[in-house]
Amino acid sequence: MASIGLQMLGSVLGLFGWIGVILVCGMPMWKVTAFIGNNIMTAQTIWEGIWMSCVVQSTGQMQCKVYDSMLALSSDLQTVQSLVVVSILTGFVGLLMAFVSSMCTNFIVEEAAKTKAMVMARVALVISGILCFIPVSWMASIIIRDFYNPMLIDAQRRELGASLYMGWAAGIMLVVGGGLLPHNEDKAPSVKYLLAKSSGGHSKQGSVGSDSTPTKT
Repeated sequence: MASIGLQMLGSVLGLFGWIGVILVCGMPMWKVTAFIGNNIMTAQTIWEGIWMSCVVQSTGQMQCKVYDSMLALSSDLQTVQSLVVVSILTGFVGLLMAFVSSMCTNFIVEEAAKTKAMVMARVALVISGILCFIPVSWMASIIIRDFYNPMLIDAQRRELGASLYMGWAAGIMLVVGGGLLPHNEDKAPSVKYLLAKSSGGHSKQGSVGSDSTPTKT
């Protein structure tokens, strides 16, 4: 029962983490306008993501524009895009393997094959979390580096956006979720084994009883 509970908890954490990576991938709030110096009073806020950039007016109106050419982007941003997409795909594979190898499903009958599938699910979820950590931390280091770059004016400086914090949380949930999945199946005997053992024991007792019946002389 403990392994089933850990498996369910790990799968739920992995699912929430995977959904978080998808949201991080689509949300444009990786970089946000830094209100410092002469830029403290502004009528608009700029959000920059890995696929698009948005301008939010003080009235609440928002306009977003997808990047025209992916090849025209910097190599750092292209690498971040690739890592996030691979993280999503790896997380999907991990969740799928965790589902088919679950103790509550019969997609895989053999215990050895089910154990191998569970190990693959653990590895896939942990890798997905690491692949989410890398681009988020990479982008955060770029933002911090540019923030303290004396060659940039205040209007060009950016701060850490909400997507980065969500990415760190999603990565933690994926890694923890993968780590909570049980290494192998419970060593407790199965129901079929108990029934077979019980029926064998009754038949043995019956035979012993019949053999021990005293015979009349």
